[in-house]
Amino acid sequence: MSSFDHRRYRPGPVVDLPNRQWPNKTVQAAPIWASVDLRDGNQALFEPMSVAQKRRLWGLLVRLGFKEIEVGFPAASQPDYDFVRWLIEEDQIPEDVTIQVLVQAREELIRRTYEALRGVRQAIVHVYNSTSPAQRDWVFGQGREGVKAIARQGAVWVRQMAAEYPQTRWTFQYSPESFTATEMDYAVEVCDAVLDVWEPTPERPCIINLPATVEVSSPNVFADQVEYFATHIRRREGILLSVHTHNDRGGAVAAAELAMLAGADRVEGTLLGNGERTGNADLLTLAMNLYSQGIDPGLDLSQPDEIIEVCTQCTGLPVHPRHPWVGELVYTAFSGSHQDAIRKCLARQGDDTAWQVAYLPIDPQDVGRSYQAVIRVNSQSGKGGVAFVLEREYGLVLPRWMQAELARLVQRETEARGGVMDAASIRAVFERSFIVDQTPDRLLGYSLDRNGHDRIQVRIRGAEGVSMLHGEGQGAIAAFVDAWTRWSGRRLSVLDYQEHAIGEGTDAEAAAYVRLEVDGERVAGAAIDGDTVAASLRAVISALNRARAATAQAA
Repeated sequence: MSSFDHRRYRPGPVVDLPNRQWPNKTVQAAPIWASVDLRDGNQALFEPMSVAQKRRLWGLLVRLGFKEIEVGFPAASQPDYDFVRWLIEEDQIPEDVTIQVLVQAREELIRRTYEALRGVRQAIVHVYNSTSPAQRDWVFGQGREGVKAIARQGAVWVRQMAAEYPQTRWTFQYSPESFTATEMDYAVEVCDAVLDVWEPTPERPCIINLPATVEVSSPNVFADQVEYFATHIRRREGILLSVHTHNDRGGAVAAAELAMLAGADRVEGTLLGNGERTGNADLLTLAMNLYSQGIDPGLDLSQPDEIIEVCTQCTGLPVHPRHPWVGELVYTAFSGSHQDAIRKCLARQGDDTAWQVAYLPIDPQDVGRSYQAVIRVNSQSGKGGVAFVLEREYGLVLPRWMQAELARLVQRETEARGGVMDAASIRAVFERSFIVDQTPDRLLGYSLDRNGHDRIQVRIRGAEGVSMLHGEGQGAIAAFVDAWTRWSGRRLSVLDYQEHAIGEGTDAEAAAYVRLEVDGERVAGAAIDGDTVAASLRAVISALNRARAATAQAA
């Protein structure tokens, strides 16, 4: 039998909650965010953070706006103990920030924890013990009453020792570890026993934290568990209900979001999702999810590149280029249809209207990204992406019929070279393909008489030398086409012509694009010149030179 055998496993526990209310609710405000980067995130690292790295990450968390930060397990780790003492003795904790420390429900560890916290203005003491059947039976060898007694005794020690430091404003927090694998009635029973010791009130609440220590079921089941707990626990008005989700099934963010619908007031997690096994809830993603729905996340996430830099340097962990909201390629479109839709929407998006751009749920500029990252061109890109890059970088607004032909040329080159083609390379393809106004024929000069009916004289240098052409028509291009037809004897007509200024001011150049039919074949040309008329004439010459080259190649 194969070792990959699904029959060895059983579904996670579910809750009988036929009248669940959370599916009918919407999130209206951000929860209390509690960062556990310096504790859960740190203990998940192959090489724990140094003191300098911890200090740098602490500074980032404070700048981002976190008001509750779990800073370590000082009773079990001397570096954590020393870091807590540094925070307090060096007055590194802003008045509106509360540090949190974790401790098991053991007397000597709780006493050591309070020693680490002496002199702090305010702090959260987070005590826990595991409550699931597997932990009770296989780890502790205790029945339900025995494990509940551990929780109750831990709560007693936490309260008694806090009284020895009356100058500090204490908040107590309890976690029934492995909550998601615990029977819900028993989880409520254990937490009620803790609350009977702490006697919280709305004015002095405590925190009950429900951890998905291991994510054993889908996010909707976790939401059911949270709602069951919230509606069955006593003293609900005296507790802040917190959740701490892990990402074993890849649903930590979704589970936290649904838990908020189910009654959670507070969410613990880490920046970018670092944590044990597959990680914790990614608070950056959660907060940006709220932001994208028009809800103030209460955190300043406008500089994600700084967050990525600090986190990667402090943890040694890379950030995936497709990481939600902040990955390097998140706002980059390679698909031609996506690029075209983005370009069209951006052209219509007003500063005073609600954001509505295809494929971009938020404005990349909100998180410090420029539109240069939105569209990049590779072999999957189409005319929209190529046109966007030329317009953004060089102010060249190509007509659609030229976009399509240029896109094919760019695709051919990207397939040959591989990877992404930068803006300069795209412009080089455009110029050598469409601005062909120097050989074999070249404009040397012109004079134009606009007295009612345009008359033009054009000096051309060709393979046979310099020629003077004469023509007339309605407009400079029509007059030039007439002159060319008389001189060459070739059938020539203008199918489309567009021009625009590049930049502003008196020194702005003109870009001209023309589509001709030459001896029954369609061909496009372009030119850029400081003189609008010269640009249009050179564009026609480019098209004619391209037509001649195509004929020679076919022969």
